[in-house]
Amino acid sequence: MNVLITEYLRINLDSEQWECRRCGHAHGSARENYKRGLLVYDRDPREIHKPLLDPAKYERTYSPDPTWCRILEYYCASCGTMVEAEYLPPGHPPLHDIELDIDALKAQWKDRKEVVEPTIGPDLALEKALHRRALHKEHGHAH
Repeated sequence: MNVLITEYLRINLDSEQWECRRCGHAHGSARENYKRGLLVYDRDPREIHKPLLDPAKYERTYSPDPTWCRILEYYCASCGTMVEAEYLPPGHPPLHDIELDIDALKAQWKDRKEVVEPTIGPDLALEKALHRRALHKEHGHAH
């Protein structure tokens, strides 16, 4: 039985695994932090929050200082869906933001009817890029 947890995460109570809601890929034990099974991109915060003032002229530019802040983005290793993003000080471990009592969930859901998820539609941006790439190859253009 699958229990929906977030927009992109569910727990399979039978296998006790975190799963991607987009592709069904198992991320690891639901008794552990789901982030352990995801790909992590450690972003420089200045990539997202561009300086508002010229860094050559001003010490403080209204952009996060990467020596004080980092942005971790977590992605499904199978389909590439971004599952979570968090701001942390450098060196801080990933937050364990969802910790569930799996045994209590199993007891709670044992007599319930499973919620059937609506099918998540295709990633339109990805489909468009793949289509463009196919057309590019079809017309004999090299990458």
